[in-house]
Amino acid sequence: MNFQEVLLVLGSPNSPDGQLGAIAVDRVNYCWEEYQKKARPILCTGGFGAHFNTSPWPHSTLLKEELMTKGVPEHAFLPVALSSNTVEDAVKSKLVLEIYPINSLVIITSSYHITRVKLIFDVILSNFSKFYIGVEHLTEIPELVALKAHEVQAIEELKMNGLYY
Repeated sequence: MNFQEVLLVLGSPNSPDGQLGAIAVDRVNYCWEEYQKKARPILCTGGFGAHFNTSPWPHSTLLKEELMTKGVPEHAFLPVALSSNTVEDAVKSKLVLEIYPINSLVIITSSYHITRVKLIFDVILSNFSKFYIGVEHLTEIPELVALKAHEVQAIEELKMNGLYY
């Protein structure tokens, strides 16, 4: 498998019983479509947190299992990044990525999240070339309004306080 470029899937909420939420499903589906076009290693992010995953399983494992049910083979995955927020997504991904001969990332998130992801990942993963994908969510997702409001607040905090990691 070519390790030059990696598909990096950022986590989002799932249910307490481990069912991926609509946002996570959209991100997984986009990753699957990209993988079918060109097989590349995949790095899934997400561990546990009251705001996104209270199930007994790491969110990244749930993403990985969903991709495997679609047909991605086990050997296509890099070790998961057990993160609990967007800054940790970048920090913990960097720890995994530095082990392999990788120079390019396709970072898959949501359109509402992409501005903050770029602010964070451009700093923490500065050694990698990055292509950002902001998946549009076409289904009605009730929590989307709250998530968009959280993004505005989080970006303001980053601009005021800087990035700490």
